[in-house]
Amino acid sequence: MPQSQSPITIIDHLHIKGLRRYVTRWIDLRSVPESVIILLSALIVGVGAGLGAIFFRWLINGVTKLSYGGLAGLLTGISPIQLLIIPALGGAIYGPLIYFGAREAKGHGVPEVMEAVAIRGGRIRPRVAAIKSFASAICIGTGGSVGREGPIAQIGSAIGSTLGQLLNLSDERVRSLVACGAAGGIAATFNAPIAGAIFALEVILGQFHTTYFGAVVISAVVADVIAHISEGDIRAFQVPEYTLISPWELLLYALLGILAAVTAVAFTRTLYLSEDLWDKLRIPEYVKPVIGGLALGAIGILSPKLLGYPRVFGVGYPTISQALSGQLALQVTAVLLILKLLATITTLGAGGSGGIFAPSLFMGAMLGAAFGQVSNMLFPEITAPPGAYALVGMAAVFSGAAHAPITAIIMLFEMTNDYRIILPLMLTTVIATLFSRLLFRESIYTLKLTRRGVHLKEGKDIDVMQEVTVAEAMTTDLITVHHSMPLEKLAREFDRTHHHGFTVVDDNDCLAGVVTIQDLKKALESGPIEGKTVTDIATLERVLVAYPDEPMGEALRRLAGRDVGRLPVIERGDERRVMGALRRNDIIRAYNIAITKRADHMQRNELKRLSDLDDARFLQVEIPPKSPVVGKKVSEISLPSDCLIISIMRGQKTIIAHGYTTLQAQDQVTVFANEECVSEVQQCLTSELVEDDCGDEELDG
Repeated sequence: MPQSQSPITIIDHLHIKGLRRYVTRWIDLRSVPESVIILLSALIVGVGAGLGAIFFRWLINGVTKLSYGGLAGLLTGISPIQLLIIPALGGAIYGPLIYFGAREAKGHGVPEVMEAVAIRGGRIRPRVAAIKSFASAICIGTGGSVGREGPIAQIGSAIGSTLGQLLNLSDERVRSLVACGAAGGIAATFNAPIAGAIFALEVILGQFHTTYFGAVVISAVVADVIAHISEGDIRAFQVPEYTLISPWELLLYALLGILAAVTAVAFTRTLYLSEDLWDKLRIPEYVKPVIGGLALGAIGILSPKLLGYPRVFGVGYPTISQALSGQLALQVTAVLLILKLLATITTLGAGGSGGIFAPSLFMGAMLGAAFGQVSNMLFPEITAPPGAYALVGMAAVFSGAAHAPITAIIMLFEMTNDYRIILPLMLTTVIATLFSRLLFRESIYTLKLTRRGVHLKEGKDIDVMQEVTVAEAMTTDLITVHHSMPLEKLAREFDRTHHHGFTVVDDNDCLAGVVTIQDLKKALESGPIEGKTVTDIATLERVLVAYPDEPMGEALRRLAGRDVGRLPVIERGDERRVMGALRRNDIIRAYNIAITKRADHMQRNELKRLSDLDDARFLQVEIPPKSPVVGKKVSEISLPSDCLIISIMRGQKTIIAHGYTTLQAQDQVTVFANEECVSEVQQCLTSELVEDDCGDEELDG
């Protein structure tokens, strides 16, 4: 196995550790107060985020000029084919850069920061800032339909995390610095320090807390000041003065909020559908951005152009500014809305690096501009110009996608510096957020984490039971009682089984209700029970039930809400067919399953992280019943020299592999192997035996 490490890895694992020892020793010798450390670290992160944002913008502009100024000029003779070539070339550069450098840099970045805050104490690898900067700049500069806000938030967060690790701070303080970095990056990017701070608290941390607030605000303000010094007081968009024309117009803004919610949910769902489709392609990960670049180029050829540059390429701010000024026709805005959606999900689905902030603003502006033009035609006397609706639509679509209404409202207000349209802005944004949550519970950020088994509440991953379905935990060996059973017999049944409740069924064995031992006790206390049946004491109406396909977390909340000890499980669509029951013992089993799943998830993440260190990788192989290694000790298996069996998952138990460990059928074996040996390892562990020994004899298959 190769023992050499890349220079980046050496920096991560050696240089940072050496600096950490030096800095912490210096702080300890001088007894620096914690409040001073927090203040100074927030200032440093703010400066770093501000400079990072400036450098990132400079990098994007440089790549864009090189791609569509220099390279495109050389390819003018094959126009419009250059629109296919340039994004593909960009993918050929940033694809391997992400794959071999830092796979966390893939995608829009914010979910990775949220996951680090929730389950890793805010720890982010230092290399992420550098890899994300170059990968996102190349992606955007060569035409990728993504934004610069997600990358700079991740870059700033990586700076904050690195400083926190350097100072050997607690997890809580590292999380605070991660939020400081995200706030500083957003503040410097949009010239919006308040919105940057709110974004860090509302989205990254998921909570507003005084512990974080002061440091986050300091970092955001400092980063914004750095950006001001470098580039002056330049607003992201130059917006004409708009105001509310008539109170009746609020009804139109409310309708726009509903349309924005539908657009936001469509964006969220199609983005992850695109990722799933690209993941199914059996080609190397670092090649997919090249194919994605070709697909993006095809969309760019179809797109309306601005000075020859496809409007759906890049961040699209010039086109947004034209929509805010009412300079785009209705047909153009409708086409751009659809093509921008396709361009964004293609870029990110294929493995591009960039944010979803700018694309959601772009789509919101196109939706609002189109809606405003239609409203102007139908109600010319009571409606503002289309640009006003475009402005409000920007905030509404972003908030509907991110479920961050406060950030959206504050950011649009700061970017425009205009208070007169704040009322429709607030109304539309809140309606868009509420309706998007009704249509789809997850945001565009949390859905990525949910798909990994990470469920956030107030920025913390606490609901492990969401990973287990009722069907996995319920009891199917169910004891039921008939609704006409005499209470004397019911009492004997409670005494025989020691259960505390039963599901009640009717003559067709369908759900009729539930009866508990408390119901029987009340009946005994109220008088003689002779002649009474289960129907007389059971709960027959508004019975709480569970469905086999729902998460255990939902069923538990139902149990806690009514303080009951069991739930009948019924088939969804057939409300009376009993499939099982959920009892307190089942809850304990479900928790064990959830913990096992979470441990497995964390193990796979750690294995993936470790496998990025060199050319070797971790391989998981299931041992089939007829494998030649069944019944053999690990020491007896002739594997290639550049591989090692690490662990064995046998049922719910993880076994650390030793030379004397005997392999069994259905074992899940984790092997650390050189990339060149993977196929040989798989064949050795899974092929059917022809002669005798898998290492020395002939194998079939």
